[in-house]
Amino acid sequence: MKLFRPEEECGVFGIYGHPEAANLTYLGLYALQHRGQESCGIVSSDGTGLHAHKRMGLVADVFGNQKVFEKLPGKAAIGHVRYSTAGASVEKNVQPIMVDYSRGSIAVAHNGNLVNANLLKAELEAYGSIFQTTMDTEIIIHLLAISRTHSLVERIGDALNRVKGAYCLLFLTESRMIAVRDPHGFRPLCLGKLGDGWVVASESCALDLIEAEFVREVEPGEMLIFTKDGQMQSLFPFKKIEPTPCIFEFVYFARPDSNIFGKNVYQVRKELGRQLAREYKVDADVVIAVPDSGVPAAMGYAEEAGIPFELGLIRNHYVGRTFIEPAQSIRHFGVKIKLNPVRELLEGKRVVVIDDSIVRGTTSRKIVKMVRNAGAKEVHMRISSPPTSYPCFYGIDTPNRKELISSSHTLDEIRRYITADTLGYLSEEGLVKATGLKHSFCTACFTGEYPINFPMPSQIPQMGLFSKDEEYIEQ
Repeated sequence: MKLFRPEEECGVFGIYGHPEAANLTYLGLYALQHRGQESCGIVSSDGTGLHAHKRMGLVADVFGNQKVFEKLPGKAAIGHVRYSTAGASVEKNVQPIMVDYSRGSIAVAHNGNLVNANLLKAELEAYGSIFQTTMDTEIIIHLLAISRTHSLVERIGDALNRVKGAYCLLFLTESRMIAVRDPHGFRPLCLGKLGDGWVVASESCALDLIEAEFVREVEPGEMLIFTKDGQMQSLFPFKKIEPTPCIFEFVYFARPDSNIFGKNVYQVRKELGRQLAREYKVDADVVIAVPDSGVPAAMGYAEEAGIPFELGLIRNHYVGRTFIEPAQSIRHFGVKIKLNPVRELLEGKRVVVIDDSIVRGTTSRKIVKMVRNAGAKEVHMRISSPPTSYPCFYGIDTPNRKELISSSHTLDEIRRYITADTLGYLSEEGLVKATGLKHSFCTACFTGEYPINFPMPSQIPQMGLFSKDEEYIEQ
């Protein structure tokens, strides 16, 4: 049984110009493990060829043998941790993808989702392309290979001008590493420096682990080229648009010690809690969090409301993604194996429970009942984000809309389903305000307003492979 949480698709890490490139990439992926737990891989370059090691499993398991690194020589490497949203969870889909084509060898690691992937794949297959994986990332490789431009940088730019969606990409060849962030800037990507080497990572916590200096974020629509002379070149090969970074990175995905989109995640989450207390205060005796992502918001809520914060739910950190349920009936087994209430803190109390989101509602229902069974007199549920009513198409694994409880139920209906005494969600305005940032965000999972429109399926047979006149409609 899986306790449902939205899952990030993946994280990427790359280093160029360091003698321990593969080892440091391993550490970087370790720091990014929260962004994907299904598979991982590293491709290194020794200046004459590319070398890969990738498998299904966690970073510590896939790279647990030191001898693995003897097969990953060189001063440059890129790595990837994956949770599948586009493409099945199978060995052939483990990234980075590494291929040989007419102009040499190249490896690619991708964080995000392409909304026109099916359309482009149908075009490419009509012209004879054969796909080895079911990932949208492979489409980028095919577009790069058929590009009529000359330099690698031009071919990458040409390919990415054909795709639409979210992407943070790392490319590695025998002599170069290239990093690209999509013009909308949906997913975070940062730049660091370690000695004479350059580092690129999905989150700054990966830089901290290897003691690299945080330089800046990779800008939306920016391409960085790293070459063997130690230089870095910055280009902006795409039409400039208003960035719309994913606001749910602040709510749940990013590690609290990371800095993304110009802000520290922990501080933003505390402010989400403070704003939630301003909007939905309640008379209570104790504030507790659903660990781990709800903890900073709960602390902020408690501070603003003047109610003590306690660790009323203890998480078992040694539970994997799957486990075997006992034959005998244990109520709420899936939640109980991961969370356990502290009865001494909850019994006879009016309890505020803080969580980051309610998706299907089943987990929240079990948590509320667990807190009541521990003796709580009242249970008040508070959510540090607005209702999640729409699926994400930009690299987050969410259910389809009919499975999202807030898409078809009122606030009071959800409250009654999860059996809470009261329920309050943070408003969209409060969410944006809590970030302290002025620019636009992607809030599609709350509002249904998608920054990138979706291609019409009927276009597939009409389009030429090199046409530039696609028309798009909103789904």
